Amino acid sequence: MSNNNSAKKRERQNEVRRQRNHAVKSEVRTSVKKFEKALADNDKTAAEAQMAVCFKLLDSATSKGVMPRNTTSRKKSRIYHAFSKLA
Repeated sequence: MSNNNSAKKRERQNEVRRQRNHAVKSEVRTSVKKFEKALADNDKTAAEAQMAVCFKLLDSATSKGVMPRNTTSRKKSRIYHAFSKLA
């Protein structure tokens, strides 16, 4: 447990940020799973729409500092590659 006020404030801030980061990452993972489901169903229009959602969420997570830029780039590349195989 922290002793001074600034350390206590840091703990509060870290907890809020941890929860926010967890929510953003969870949203990204959920959208990727929806994309993979549309891909498995061979539904090109749904997969394309979900791919756009995935890209938007990944870019948003990167701009917020939740995910590293290279991780986002790699995930987007793999998503697009999987979609192009369907098409």
